[in-house]
Amino acid sequence: MADRATNLIRGTKYEQYLQVRADIKDFRDKNKLDKVIVLWTANTERFCEVRAGVHDTSENIERALRDNNSEISPSTIFALAAIDENCIYINGSPQNTLVAGVVERAEARGVFVAGDDFKSGQTKLKSVLVDFLVSAGLKPVSIVSYNHLGNNDGKNLSAPKQFRSKEITKSNVVDDMVESNQILYKPGEKPDHVVVIKYVPYVGDSKRAMDEYTSEILLHGTNTIVVHNTCEDSLLAVPLILDLVLLADLFSRLAFRETDNSYVRLHAVLSPLAYLLKAPLVASGAPVVNALFKQRANIDNLLRAALALPPNNNLGLEHKVPFLMKELHSGALFNSPPNKKQKLTHENGDK
Repeated sequence: MADRATNLIRGTKYEQYLQVRADIKDFRDKNKLDKVIVLWTANTERFCEVRAGVHDTSENIERALRDNNSEISPSTIFALAAIDENCIYINGSPQNTLVAGVVERAEARGVFVAGDDFKSGQTKLKSVLVDFLVSAGLKPVSIVSYNHLGNNDGKNLSAPKQFRSKEITKSNVVDDMVESNQILYKPGEKPDHVVVIKYVPYVGDSKRAMDEYTSEILLHGTNTIVVHNTCEDSLLAVPLILDLVLLADLFSRLAFRETDNSYVRLHAVLSPLAYLLKAPLVASGAPVVNALFKQRANIDNLLRAALALPPNNNLGLEHKVPFLMKELHSGALFNSPPNKKQKLTHENGDK
């Protein structure tokens, strides 16, 4: 990709970090902005080799940055600069930018981060189909995904190390759905899952995605679903960029409290943005959810909570249980008095 690099920041990694911070501050001041959100849309990097004493704490990662350590990736430099300038940082590419030390720094600074990798076409469909198959009691045993594209992303992913970053984020999307059904799958059992990406310059931004899902069904039978999808890669990604920025800003404003305790904001890792991202980053110890409609419900219910509304749980007992149906129609279900029929005013003045 060196032949296409035209806008370079020179110097050591620490000097680059200082330059990015200066650029953010200059942009904020010139435009008189209250808030800046930094979203990484650049090409996929190789996965950095995560090392103890380098990436594990905020202090260690800063020392490694100053020492010009080769395993501090460009996107991590941008993330550190954004966090230190009090800017939300969103990683729209698949590499492991947001290592433990970066997240620790965000937590300490009270700054939000989110990642990884825009979920626009093939992976979004996969998160729906696998959830459907497993929920229906069908057992996906083989998932093969093939892509070819001809844009800058495709050229970049023709490099083996960069492709490996994309392969990881695309492959992990089915894990939690498989683990959710312990009747179909034994502990540790997973379907065969292969991802192939090829660079074909002629097709440009019109990415072709072909998937084959083979599942075991009743009496050792098999069911195969084959999908062909032509994705306009950039046109699908742009709305995600807008939604990520808008929702990140909105969620950064939310705060919660218990009774008389002081308000606290959401955790620094904005996991509710998982609906828009292939490999959702979550707080340490939190479960990763890839099923698309669960991710969407999470956003819906978080916004309902902000309006003091109960979550939508789709149980709907108020439409199924007679005494609850009666309370619903009378208003008693909402602790409000029943609607009184308005009395007519008669000509003699009686009301």
